[in-house]
Amino acid sequence: MTIEVSSLKELVEQASGDDRSPDTQEYFVNMGPQHPSTHGVLRLVLKLDGERVLRCIPVLGYIHRSIEKISEHMNYMNCVHLTDRMDYLSSIMNNWAVSKAVEEAAGIEVNSRIQYIRTIFAELERIQSHQLWWGVLGMDLGAFTPFLYGIRDREVLNDVMEETVGARLTMNYVLPGGLMADIHPNFVHRVKEFIKYFRPKLDEYDDLLTNNVIIQERLRNVGVLSAQTAVQYGATGPVLRGSGVAFDLRKDHPYGVYDQADFEVPVGTVGDSWDRYWVRVEEMRQSLNIVEQLLDNIPPGDFLVKKLNSKIKIPEGRYYSQLETARGILGVFIASDKKDEPYRMHYRSPNFNNLWCLEPMIKGDYIASLIGAMSSLDLVIPDIDR
Repeated sequence: MTIEVSSLKELVEQASGDDRSPDTQEYFVNMGPQHPSTHGVLRLVLKLDGERVLRCIPVLGYIHRSIEKISEHMNYMNCVHLTDRMDYLSSIMNNWAVSKAVEEAAGIEVNSRIQYIRTIFAELERIQSHQLWWGVLGMDLGAFTPFLYGIRDREVLNDVMEETVGARLTMNYVLPGGLMADIHPNFVHRVKEFIKYFRPKLDEYDDLLTNNVIIQERLRNVGVLSAQTAVQYGATGPVLRGSGVAFDLRKDHPYGVYDQADFEVPVGTVGDSWDRYWVRVEEMRQSLNIVEQLLDNIPPGDFLVKKLNSKIKIPEGRYYSQLETARGILGVFIASDKKDEPYRMHYRSPNFNNLWCLEPMIKGDYIASLIGAMSSLDLVIPDIDR
């Protein structure tokens, strides 16, 4: 495989020189880096012909923080918390991905209690993340009320998780060898109350947004991404499954205690923005099912098998592990030289690959469709720049 690296100037010059017709005048528009619908500091350079998008070039780097480089100067325990600041809506799952990679490389085995609690928290966070996405998608398309409904329900879940984790956004809970703290005595009861509360709310979501004719018109057959293109671009998560590819690490390569739960993997049929919407709504239902099945079976045991300040040394070599976050696969690559700090740490971000699907999805469509298509990708930009 050959990778050709091009600068933004070269890409723009290429885009300005092709398929130009004397009957029309093409022009470029910068969307972002500060734009309400880009959900962060993302810049899109758009080549337009009237209202038609001929080319969409993502420009990154506006929120780069050197997280990978900083990790090389921290031990394996300390570098975990930096991942809260990547995809902050999957912070616990990010923590788990790094911890999983370190545990596999160092040969650390955790007990069943830790695995149950990690799995339950990951699914609660997936629901939290999809709740926010659902509200924001409505707002992106001009409907403000869904945002209020999504935040209303997210706050209920936030209260439950905060009691154990101590945070509401950049939650730092999983670390190599276990958890930061055991679950709060109220945790199981409050999660059961939340499941009872939230299931009917999902039907309300359908009444309010899913069955709304305007929303369907804005999403159906818009931003179509074929299964072949999704695989070629390395898309994962709901973006890949929306294109009809039933690949989910929780099912295909189970970790934690996902093999103890019975759940389905929703997949789309067309690959449009509507399918990606439907997949996420159904995933919230499946996450509730997973949590409900595991909640009463949390075994007794310690919540930590390594001391908080213990030094972990990984044998010399290269290691890779991956985990299914709310937006797709987060891969963790570690190169070790036998010290208690990584020689090199690299993250394979789901948002990066999903973002680049935007160009084939939107090419030839109207600029107004770009907003709905991008919202259906559910991007978190700080995860891409790191």
